[in-house]
Amino acid sequence: MRKDWERSCRHWRRRWRGWKRLEHMRETRLVAIKTLKLTEDLLTSVTKTRPQWVRLVSAVDHRVDRALAILRPLAIADHRALLTSLRWPPPLSNLTSSSLDTRKSNEVPNPLFTMQGDLKHQYCENFLALCRLQELQRQRKSRQLEGHNREVALHQPLWAIEELVNPVSVASQRHFSKWIDKPEFIFALVYKITRDYVDSMDELLQPLVDEAMLTGYSCREEWISAMVDSLSTYLAKEIFPIYVGQLEEESMTGIQSQARTSWLHLVDLMVSFDKRIKSLVEQSGIFLSLQEDGTLRKISSLSVFCDRPDWLDLWAEIELAETLEKLKSEMDKEKNWTKKVQGAVLSNSDDYKSPAVGSSIFRCLSSLVDRCRSLPTVSLRSRFLRLAGTPLVKMFLDCLLLRCQEAEGLTALTDDDALMKVTNSINAAHFAESILKEWREDVFFLEMGLDQGDQLGASVTENSGSEIPIEEYGNGIFHEEIVKFEDFRTEWVEKISVVVLRGFDARCRDYIKNRRQWQERSEGWTVSKALVGALDYLQGKMSVIEENLNRLDFAGIWRSLAAGVDRLIFNGILISNVKFHDNGVERFGYDLEVLVGVFRAWCLRPEGFFPKASEGLKLLKMEKKQLQDGLAVGEKWMKENGIRHLGVAEVEKIRKNRVFTK
Repeated sequence: MRKDWERSCRHWRRRWRGWKRLEHMRETRLVAIKTLKLTEDLLTSVTKTRPQWVRLVSAVDHRVDRALAILRPLAIADHRALLTSLRWPPPLSNLTSSSLDTRKSNEVPNPLFTMQGDLKHQYCENFLALCRLQELQRQRKSRQLEGHNREVALHQPLWAIEELVNPVSVASQRHFSKWIDKPEFIFALVYKITRDYVDSMDELLQPLVDEAMLTGYSCREEWISAMVDSLSTYLAKEIFPIYVGQLEEESMTGIQSQARTSWLHLVDLMVSFDKRIKSLVEQSGIFLSLQEDGTLRKISSLSVFCDRPDWLDLWAEIELAETLEKLKSEMDKEKNWTKKVQGAVLSNSDDYKSPAVGSSIFRCLSSLVDRCRSLPTVSLRSRFLRLAGTPLVKMFLDCLLLRCQEAEGLTALTDDDALMKVTNSINAAHFAESILKEWREDVFFLEMGLDQGDQLGASVTENSGSEIPIEEYGNGIFHEEIVKFEDFRTEWVEKISVVVLRGFDARCRDYIKNRRQWQERSEGWTVSKALVGALDYLQGKMSVIEENLNRLDFAGIWRSLAAGVDRLIFNGILISNVKFHDNGVERFGYDLEVLVGVFRAWCLRPEGFFPKASEGLKLLKMEKKQLQDGLAVGEKWMKENGIRHLGVAEVEKIRKNRVFTK
């Protein structure tokens, strides 16, 4: 027994001497760090007050660098030894796929909270020493990089947190290797570890960072970003290469497999994981905005695509193919092109009478936009939407154009069914244009438009064949598509107006050619018989168009049509050498009143849209003396009598055609 007692005493004496040695080394290390800090403060002062002492400062810098090259590895080795004594990382072997979603693991206590006594004191002192060393190096870099882009070089991950994460990452990857085909377990495990130990970062370690005056660092954010970085690294090395290989094999063999589905499932998991991680960061009161690309990149597993844009292109290609395949059946159903959707998904109250297919297209596009929002940088979001979003919009526009061309080719738009087919396409285009314009006002899309402009540069026209000036990309990423939708609507609204006007002209041709009617007495009709058929045609077509076309584009059609009818009546009757007797003037007045009345349903003063015909009638109704005196006065008299849309030559022609019988 005596021997055992002596052996035990010798053991504890050795351990005591070892602890004393370690304590002495730590104290010596702290003294060295303080000395180097004072040296750095002196060097900073000398650099500002004696800039000519460059060589002396360089010599001292060299000695300090050698000292730091010794101190940091020693401090890190000491830190790792302390972590081993703490039994860090906590064991993960008792975690199963079924326990990953539980809030806490009672069986695995947090070693950072359970450490006590000398061990806790030693760990805190060592953590503090590492932070002070890092702050010292940050100050030195700041001084040495004066006048350069310092932020890039100054901000490094927190060394002490990296030492916590690295062993956790190594232990976790042993589990990851068993879950290659079940990536949801990988994300669940990383999130669980990150969440379970994040409180100790705020409560225990953040005060030490603040004491070391290491500014600009949040232990919570550093812990989370380091865990996310370890996950991203594993995904980039182990998971994505497998999926890329499967996709390549599928493209070579032509045999459909689960490769695309697996890829999209993985991205879904990444997006969901990033949202949960972001909420963990914001629990500390740090609210992230779209402008903070640097912060978002650190806490996003989708940052994998930052270093591999070819994978982002592949993702966008898969998303686009899946979306087009999903929409194909919707677009092939004719009822989706005729069924109107009430209550558009827009903030304004306009009813665009869009067919159901328009809502389907933009529901899918909105889904792509939502997935794109999770990407950590503006350039990635812009790239993804240009590859997956804009082709979808262009496909929709091409489909609308094809339907209109088919309708025009079959009946030249004279048939009501063809007319409705075109109006439905115009409605869909206006609906799409309105949504894209509303999106354009969002900062999210404006940023991507500006980023696109920066990337394309002044050579945008040469490289892409686009005629849009480079400054126009500041209006948003979908600016070019908005312009194309506007042009499409303008073109086909004008075509409808021309078709209806041409039909009206054909039906009132006898009416216009009958010059004798303006010299004969009316037969008791309030409107000329020859004009009745044309008016009936006009009202019928306008009724069909009004019922099927959205309000804004319908206004463009009836105004364009009114202007065309005004020119037709003025040129075909008033200035065509027709002799107007008193009865003829009265007849023309009745006819024009009925013709203008067709448009009264859409405005209070429709005669304002028939300026030439209305002023021509006004001249015909003038007294003989007034009309003749007006010619002597000329333009001044015309202005005084409200003749503003006719020229002197036109007034002269109408005057000559007026025959006064009384």
